[in-house]
Amino acid sequence: MSLHPFGAPPRTPSRVPVLLRSCHLEPALAVTVFVTALAVAGGRGAVGAALVAGAVLAGQLSVGWCNDAVDARRDTVCGRRDKPVATGELLPGAVAAAAVAALGLCVPLSLLNGATAGTVHLGGVAAGWAYNLGLKRTPLSPLPYAVGFGALPAFVTLGPPSQSWPAWWAVTAAALLGVGAHVVNVLPDIEDDLATGVGGLPQRLGRAACRLSAPFVMLAAVGVLLVGPPGAVGVRSWALAVVAGAVAVAGTAVPSAPASRRPFRAAVVVAGTAVAQLLLSGSDMV
Repeated sequence: MSLHPFGAPPRTPSRVPVLLRSCHLEPALAVTVFVTALAVAGGRGAVGAALVAGAVLAGQLSVGWCNDAVDARRDTVCGRRDKPVATGELLPGAVAAAAVAALGLCVPLSLLNGATAGTVHLGGVAAGWAYNLGLKRTPLSPLPYAVGFGALPAFVTLGPPSQSWPAWWAVTAAALLGVGAHVVNVLPDIEDDLATGVGGLPQRLGRAACRLSAPFVMLAAVGVLLVGPPGAVGVRSWALAVVAGAVAVAGTAVPSAPASRRPFRAAVVVAGTAVAQLLLSGSDMV
């Protein structure tokens, strides 16, 4: 297969829709909505919640665009039709510029939530960039996901009004959800990844091991949210945990086509269920 001539101009007159296809918009929006919901529940108010949403969205977009810029040649070799850089609709430089611009916007938006909160969030975003720039090829590939997702509860609670570090169970559950997202996110691409030198931990474990381990990781996050907060576990929390368990098993452990996005979407549903479980329980994350 011939490589895409990166020096050729894009074939589409408008880059905005194509850039949106290149930014991993679905997970970016999901993470932004979940964290904003936690900010609203934490009493951040309209302005505070908007600042949280803006910072998280900018950070997620920067990581997504960085991923496509770094993987441009590999995605072209693998014939990825869902990647605008690989299809010739965008130049790698345009995606890289978008990543840098989003990161530049993320910095002030994060710090407007408070110096400590902003620094923690930027550390999580830096973990995402570290994954793209090299850690994805190593057995430490789950670490950036654990750090990046684990930083999100701290970003919320370290801002006003609480300005406190989050409880251990909030950070642990978020980190576990991040690791679960990493495992299911690579499932469609394991063979292509291995063929092009991307040997993260899930790729080394193999498809079958990932399908079996992903629901356990996600259910561990739900379990932490059940036993971690003080007080008795309510009926609604148990019901949501059962729903999350069913979705996790059906979405990941049950075989699907290698390129199916069902495992990833199941992880999104489990994460949303976990957030709903936390919100409905009335538990404070600090």
